[in-house]
Amino acid sequence: MYKMTPAIRETSLFGFYQASGIQLDPENQWVKLADSLDWKRYEKLYAALFPSHTGRPGIPFRIAFGAYIIQKYTGASDRKVCQLIAENPYYQYFLGLEEFQHKCPFSFPALVSFRKRFTAEFIMKINEMFLESAAPTAQHKNDQTVPGPNADASINFGTLIADATCSPSNIRYPQDFSLLNEAREKLEEMIDYFHETYHPWQKPRTYRRIARKDYLRMAKAKRRPAKAMRMQIRRELGNIERDLRYIQAYLDAGFEMPEKYLTMYETIKELYEQQKYMYDNKVHRVDHRIVSLSQPYLRPIVRGKTKAPVEFGAKYDISIDEKGHARMEKISFDPYNEGGFLIDAIERYKARTGRYPERVLADQIYRTRANRKYCEEHGIRLSGPKLGRPPKNKPKTTKAEYKDNVDRIEVERVFSLDKHCYGAGLIMTKLSETTLSSISMSVFVGNLFSVPVGAFFLLYFADCGPEASSQHYMELIG
Repeated sequence: MYKMTPAIRETSLFGFYQASGIQLDPENQWVKLADSLDWKRYEKLYAALFPSHTGRPGIPFRIAFGAYIIQKYTGASDRKVCQLIAENPYYQYFLGLEEFQHKCPFSFPALVSFRKRFTAEFIMKINEMFLESAAPTAQHKNDQTVPGPNADASINFGTLIADATCSPSNIRYPQDFSLLNEAREKLEEMIDYFHETYHPWQKPRTYRRIARKDYLRMAKAKRRPAKAMRMQIRRELGNIERDLRYIQAYLDAGFEMPEKYLTMYETIKELYEQQKYMYDNKVHRVDHRIVSLSQPYLRPIVRGKTKAPVEFGAKYDISIDEKGHARMEKISFDPYNEGGFLIDAIERYKARTGRYPERVLADQIYRTRANRKYCEEHGIRLSGPKLGRPPKNKPKTTKAEYKDNVDRIEVERVFSLDKHCYGAGLIMTKLSETTLSSISMSVFVGNLFSVPVGAFFLLYFADCGPEASSQHYMELIG
């Protein structure tokens, strides 16, 4: 159940009471952000998530969503967020409280419910609402073309930048023998539960001390030869196969397994099948490979970076328009080829602005034949060299190519801010839905605290001259 916040509860800057009598600074970023967001419009979308009209009313949207924004901006844990809100009057004003209070309006476990409720789809809808009201659609002006409200819709203008990245989750680096040892320990814990709860028969032998000793010998070894590693995996597979038979005997006898063990039990069975297949066929790859028992939805994402060739988290595509606003085009735990979603991103750009972009800036993986043909048919300039063998004498970089290369760096800046400042660099959540929500929230908070118009537009209009460039830039920012 959810009740809309009455209009009389709207808090003003000078009506916010503090015990010390100190007035809030109207130039504070949290005060300005609180007054600029359309909370009522967002709340209507939030109220639709509560179909029932009975029961205890939920926490107001502004408090729940505002606390999520504060957590992303500060990078604090759930407990720390509650402490910060209780101590900071600017945070309380941002949450819409009528007066300063020395206690957080919710307990820290409620933040988990907030993340479950604010799904990635919901946050991207809020992001789109915010970007619609952030600034009017920018228009490309030059000496030949000045598109306006009544101009021909077939005229292309604007820029679309596309790129993909991965937000790694906070898991231990997966190694086959380590994952199998963890699975063995979980199965032994289940066997102990059945024996201590039901006492059906004599407790079976699991040889856990010998298995633990074998694992530590391999884990502490400075060198791990392939033959010794294969032997250790074979021993681990044998231990897991035996423990699975024990647990299946308990289940066949009619003994119930607690809910907390059911998901783990099914995950371990799938892990055993994957590892057994790789061991029997002497391969190191398998579809939908499990890399974490506690987060079985994670998959290895090959990025080819020097620091981390393979990352374990969710992969997502970002598009940035000519105003510097970022939108998430796709997000998935499974690896995918981002080149197949460029056309969809361009079509969504046209649906928002009514025109196709004048240029699309993307790296080589997006420059497929299908994407090149699509852009050519719609008069879009796709950055990058032509297909085919490069000429022996490399031509000089043109002015347009130089601007494309410089402007495409904007997407790297967005990724850097989201990962280093807004929590997308290491996802700490444990559930699949909260992981997607956390990444989406990082993109949204990045838009909240970024400059409405990126500095790279000065380069885009540089061909009009310095005076015209400055004039166009001021028109864009209003």
